[in-house]
Amino acid sequence: MQTAAQSSALEKSYELPDGQVITIGNERFRAPEALFQPSFLGLEAAGIHETTYNSIMKCDVDIRKDLYGNIVLSGGTTMYAGIADRMQKEITALAPSSMKIKIVAPPERKYSVWIGGSILASLSTFQQMWISKQEYDESGPSIVHRKCF
Repeated sequence: MQTAAQSSALEKSYELPDGQVITIGNERFRAPEALFQPSFLGLEAAGIHETTYNSIMKCDVDIRKDLYGNIVLSGGTTMYAGIADRMQKEITALAPSSMKIKIVAPPERKYSVWIGGSILASLSTFQQMWISKQEYDESGPSIVHRKCF
């Protein structure tokens, strides 16, 4: 929200596929803020930074340094301007002061999840984990645990 207050270009115009031009104001900052403060949407949930921190803290102490140093943002929701800097600030505030935090926000991150899934699916070692519709229909969700873990 601080970005919204400091932005010299609070309003931004966008042309929609049908040619209509719309102007968006401070809501372009309020929408992504809900990722960090779900209470804005009336949800009692941890923000993305707290969830990331909590996940790292549940891992073995020996790998936490590597995890803090390799936080990768992926998916279309991470395409908001400034999200990597905000994540860096928030994780740094939560993590031990001696920890080096590195947030990676690749330009193609909008498609990173799909690309990763595509690569994984193409590996021959992954084929043993494939689940057919018939297998799922017969066993339900438990088939995932049986074949993948």
